[in-house]
Amino acid sequence: MMKENDKIPFTSHLEELRERLIVCLVAVGIGFCISYGFKEKLFEILMQPLIAVMGKGDKLIFTGLPEAFFTYLKVALLSGVMLGAPVILYEFWMFVAPGLYTKEKRALFPIIFLSSVFFIGGSLFGYFIVFPFGFEFFLGFANENIQALPSMREYLGFSSKLLLAFGIVFELPLVITFLARLGIVSVDFLKKNRKYALLLFFIGAAILTPPDVVTQVMMALPLMLLYEISIIGARIFSKKKAEDMEVEETDA
Repeated sequence: MMKENDKIPFTSHLEELRERLIVCLVAVGIGFCISYGFKEKLFEILMQPLIAVMGKGDKLIFTGLPEAFFTYLKVALLSGVMLGAPVILYEFWMFVAPGLYTKEKRALFPIIFLSSVFFIGGSLFGYFIVFPFGFEFFLGFANENIQALPSMREYLGFSSKLLLAFGIVFELPLVITFLARLGIVSVDFLKKNRKYALLLFFIGAAILTPPDVVTQVMMALPLMLLYEISIIGARIFSKKKAEDMEVEETDA
């Protein structure tokens, strides 16, 4: 009997996870349906940074008959994920919420909003800042004997990976600040391990970006800045938590 009672919270936890995953899938599906009607325009916008640095008259190609069709499907799916990102982040934080104290739950709604802002901001940073430099670097290997002929499939895979990677890594300040608020990490810990964090940033950038120094550095440098912002956020919220604890002790 005891074993069954112990399993109830776990099974209900899994049930909640399943429901929230379904909501996320529905949100992405709705975003996909909306985006599919603009798939050509969306892909045109996505390839603008590459077109801007390509030679006059150069175009993207597709080498297989169904390649263009599936590329447009993937573009619509990527856009659907972007549109559904606020819902996905909301469901994630709501899944975490039951394990938090009442005062910590109050910080969730600002975090949900900021999570969406940071994710979109990271993707825009990749699109407007990293893409032009990265593409110019790669196309620089072309010469009178070698011509770059990027395909739709290759470009979409390359660009979507970078967009999602930059969107995710820009969540770093929120994650660290939230962990500091929970008391899992401290400002002293973050300062002490700054050099290890720097090493991890370059390793992570090497994994998440293509195998070239330019894009790796352009991901690692913002991560270093975001880490310093995280320390500031951790200092602010650590003090706030200490003040809240003092108030609770006084009330008690």
